[in-house]
Amino acid sequence: MNPPVPHTVADLTEAVLRGAHGPDPAQLHAVGAFWVRQSTQFPGTDTKYRNYYLVLRAESAFGGCCLERDQLESAIAEDLSGRSLAELLRDERTPVRVAALDAYLALAYPHREQAQAKTLLLPHGTPLERAKARDAAIAGLLDIRPGMRVGLIGVVNPLVEAIQARGGTCLPCDFNLRRTADGTEVIADMEVVLAQADLVIATGMTLSNGSFDRIVEVARERGIGLVVYAQTGSAIVPRFLGHGVAAVSAEPFPFSQFSADPTPIHLYRAERIGAREAA
Repeated sequence: MNPPVPHTVADLTEAVLRGAHGPDPAQLHAVGAFWVRQSTQFPGTDTKYRNYYLVLRAESAFGGCCLERDQLESAIAEDLSGRSLAELLRDERTPVRVAALDAYLALAYPHREQAQAKTLLLPHGTPLERAKARDAAIAGLLDIRPGMRVGLIGVVNPLVEAIQARGGTCLPCDFNLRRTADGTEVIADMEVVLAQADLVIATGMTLSNGSFDRIVEVARERGIGLVVYAQTGSAIVPRFLGHGVAAVSAEPFPFSQFSADPTPIHLYRAERIGAREAA
């Protein structure tokens, strides 16, 4: 099977509905639906991360989508179970489509069976220890050279530190934060970051807010490396590997913050990563 190369998430979704990626999604169902509300605040900091997740289970796979607080009502979890993935892939609500697409592709392309994926077990430890291990692995997916401007779309402070530890200059962008832990101003307009960055690291949550397609488009046009750290859409983003996405840290549900035990992330790298030298 040689499915078409997707240019957008909509392209990928339509290909799945046509059966280009495997089983008919009309024959697969969301047997479980979860809406999770969670927050994290590390000791000694005043930054509180607030997370809201829609998670769908289809057979042996989970599909996850992190979303903004008011994107969906929590009661949605009571409504979605039992519906076919084909129906959910056509849902008018973006997070529902993303979670359904993620669940389908997790079945079609299990991370453990992908030759390009290297599995890394995050260590047993505290939330901060595990976050630092994960974020160091993400930053290590691209060759960050001293002086490079690294756009960070979706700010987590341990990842800011990991970029800086490699000599990069972090250009942070986020809708919900105003400053990083070290006081760097965070801007809301990603177009500014995309125009300036020598390479970009983006959260999978760009799938749920609709900005993923634009980020991939710019990475292709400018020939810069794009790495995506994906709890949201961990099975979706690898379909763009080598076609706008240079590397992926795929973290399927259950996510690392829900456990202290070793849990896997799956690291993908395209054969050729295009990151231009710092100016």
